Amino acid sequence: MSKLTDIASQVRRDIVRMVHGVQSGHPGGSLGCTEYFTALYFEVMNHNPNFTMDGKGEDLFFLSNGHISPVFYSTLARSGYFPVSELATFRKINSRLQGHPTTHEHLPGIRVASGSLGQGMSVAIGAALSKKLDKDNSTIFSLHGDGELDEGQNWEAIMSAAHLKIDNLIATIDYNGQQIDGPTKKVMNLGNLHAKFEAFGWQVMEMNGNDMDAVVTGLQQAKTMLGKEKPVVILMTTIMGHGVDFMAGTHEWHGIAPNDEQLTKALEQLPETLGDY
Repeated sequence: MSKLTDIASQVRRDIVRMVHGVQSGHPGGSLGCTEYFTALYFEVMNHNPNFTMDGKGEDLFFLSNGHISPVFYSTLARSGYFPVSELATFRKINSRLQGHPTTHEHLPGIRVASGSLGQGMSVAIGAALSKKLDKDNSTIFSLHGDGELDEGQNWEAIMSAAHLKIDNLIATIDYNGQQIDGPTKKVMNLGNLHAKFEAFGWQVMEMNGNDMDAVVTGLQQAKTMLGKEKPVVILMTTIMGHGVDFMAGTHEWHGIAPNDEQLTKALEQLPETLGDY
């Protein structure tokens, strides 16, 4: 796992540098989900950096909580979808790397515009149905925020996925307990998510999202649960801001950028392993 850990460290460096560079963006959730993205794109998912929108014969990924675009962009660049140097254009005028992923920018790897929370589950289910109609045995992966589950559209989609026996979908919830206005328990208590998903007819598993071994093993285990006429959800416990001590575990770093001094402190904690852009 040392290779994946090295990649994750570089992705975290990219995240804090990108957000610092324009003093805008969402570092907290991006840092918390770095192991997930690294494991997915560099170990688990069957994907092709020679990007085509139809994605026939390959696994597809949909990011629902689009505000964590820094980790998504870094992962795509580091896995060959577009030049790593383009990360320097994040959120700048005329950049393809907007604050939330968009399709009209034609950035390789982006299949759906996201950022309006609550819609990604419906999109992922639609893609999964399309795979079935095409008799394509590939897998649909999706990522959603826990605070995002406040949106009612999710629960309509979650109910429909079980009804339609969508068994080629692995949805993951970034279960960090934080959202923009504070802890999820205070903003809108989610209750027992494990029991809720099971009651809605899903297969449910849990994993530590900041342990690379656990993430790789968890995603691989989830793949063995496919094809059983039930969708699969992973409740992935993470720490918002993981990897940078002063950002970790608080909603305050949901959507603010580090200043020069804070950037220096953050980079001191994150080894440069693949070379900065």
